[in-house]
Amino acid sequence: MSVTAQDASLVGGRPVVPSRGALRPLGLREVRITGGFWGQRQQVNGTATLDHGRVWMDKLGWTGNFAATGTATGADGGPTEVRGREFSDAEVYKLIEAMSWEVGREADPSRDAGRDREIVELTALIAAGQAADGYLHTAFGRPGQPPRYADLAAGHELYCAGHLLQAAVARTRSSGPDQLLTVARRQADQVCATFGPAGAEGIGGHPGIEPALVELARLTGEQRYLDQAARFLDLRGHRRLPADHLGWSYYRDDKPVRRATVLCGHPVRALYLACGAVDVAVETGDDELLQTVAGQFDRTLARRTHLTGGMGSQRPDGAFGDDFDLPPDRAHAQSCAAVAAVMLAWRLLLATGQPRYGDLIERVLYNVVATAIGDDGRSFFHTNTLHQRFPTRIVPGDQEQPGTGCGLRAARFEASRCLTNLARLLASLTAYLATADDGGLQLHQYADAEVRTRIGDGRRVAVRVTTDYPDRGAVVVRVTECDGNRWALSFRVPAWATGAVLVDGSVRRPVRPGTAVLERDFKVGDVIRLELPVRPRFTLPDPRIDAVRGCVAVERGPVVLCAESTDQGGELDRLLVDPSEPPEDVSGRQPGGEVVATVAGGFPVVCETDWPYRPEGGGTDRPTVATGPSVATGPSGAIGAIGAAAIRLVPYHRWARRGSSTMRVWLPRC
Repeated sequence: MSVTAQDASLVGGRPVVPSRGALRPLGLREVRITGGFWGQRQQVNGTATLDHGRVWMDKLGWTGNFAATGTATGADGGPTEVRGREFSDAEVYKLIEAMSWEVGREADPSRDAGRDREIVELTALIAAGQAADGYLHTAFGRPGQPPRYADLAAGHELYCAGHLLQAAVARTRSSGPDQLLTVARRQADQVCATFGPAGAEGIGGHPGIEPALVELARLTGEQRYLDQAARFLDLRGHRRLPADHLGWSYYRDDKPVRRATVLCGHPVRALYLACGAVDVAVETGDDELLQTVAGQFDRTLARRTHLTGGMGSQRPDGAFGDDFDLPPDRAHAQSCAAVAAVMLAWRLLLATGQPRYGDLIERVLYNVVATAIGDDGRSFFHTNTLHQRFPTRIVPGDQEQPGTGCGLRAARFEASRCLTNLARLLASLTAYLATADDGGLQLHQYADAEVRTRIGDGRRVAVRVTTDYPDRGAVVVRVTECDGNRWALSFRVPAWATGAVLVDGSVRRPVRPGTAVLERDFKVGDVIRLELPVRPRFTLPDPRIDAVRGCVAVERGPVVLCAESTDQGGELDRLLVDPSEPPEDVSGRQPGGEVVATVAGGFPVVCETDWPYRPEGGGTDRPTVATGPSVATGPSGAIGAIGAAAIRLVPYHRWARRGSSTMRVWLPRC
């Protein structure tokens, strides 16, 4: 469908607009987050994070690279200096995408105007750096630079082109077509001319252009963009990229997409490629490919994903490990991978309607995305470890942190692309809350929100959602607009929510995890209430995960909890938990209703010279947590414990916000 027919209507920007599928995504003008957990974070993103990103890109010279590229030589007649990394162009494009979604959702005309002018300014800067044939990258192809596409494995040219296309799609869908779309189409045409059927059989080392080309095809109606995305997919997996120390799997070039059974290599690369494969499958009607990718993702979730939803278990390259290779203290769980996981899960949810993908989105949002961004919106985690062994430190806000900074929330990381990725997800988050189909409205994520759309026969329906989720489990939905006829209102009931109840007037009915559907003749003013059992619970790991065998974790609703040294007064690595007593929810006793749970446990006492291993049957197998000041003793090598304690647990997304600390999610059992 063309730009004019589809997007100029401004139903609202939508990151993904498939031509078919089980569910129809709603736009930023159809859903509005009005407050609460995500409303506060969207506000910080719009008022602080976007400006923070622009300041740093100007400071680092990344925005200036486009002007430098437009003039092939500097003042001394030599090549102009290009600052930053080979992927720096993409950071500018992602920032524009985030700004575009923000303009699309923002109701304040004065703020819209200021942000809109900024997008126009950046677009003009980018357009000035574009070559006559449409090629656009600031680090290749000019005098004194490597030739175009000279380093497909690491040069990121196609990756950057993909983010340019995504920015143009966001801008067009939120505000209408302008110069950015022209720039993007010229770049896309150049890519098609270079790598199309009559061109080179090349692929980029970092996927990302594949879903971008499909979305541009959806936006413009140009078949060649979809064809090029499909061609890139077919070319990948035949080891066309040069061999290096990371291996072909790291770049997802080890085996064809259709033959893979699980995601491997660098998680962001693997997830972006899977997004492109789903998009191609949906647009071409290739249900076999769709099922193949869904199977890959399902197996990845079952074998290669951390409790938080984070992906990537190996440092320093951040790659997926083997099945059940999930050490918490080595978890990379990159913030960018979390964004990519949401992108893939959302595509599969739209295509299949399966609520388990909504569950994964929820898990990632509350336990990686919410964790990564600092309260001020001007600092973030690049990696999201599940066990911080050494105390974190505060990085001054004007300093760039080298590397990935394990356990550090910094204003800027030298090699990170996560801040703009998080910003574009938060700016467009409204589009991930609800969907519609011919029969009614579906709610997938719970937040204070207003939803107003049309269902399949054109009837207008609208609801207002109010909730304290995830702190509390009640989700109240009030019908604010309808014609009194029959339609269906559906709720996602999370997999953990055994004992959930749906209340319709005076009727209460238990609902099982999955999808709860209420279909009847609704009237304006009707109130429906979903009650989810948000209380702390123990979670056990699969016994094949060697690194956490013998440990437990605690979750409360969708939120993973953790022990932080700030609360314990002791070394977390000496902590033992007694799982025979259920965790206690003490949130109601905290000032301001702070979410807190406690578990029974203590700090075992061992002689520093004791050998930490013992034969079966020799010594104390399970140390007993004492109820007084005495010490449980045993033969050499036995462990004792002193003083039972209530171990305080806080939401994982709140850790490292009260000063330097250590932390752990998985707690050893007594």
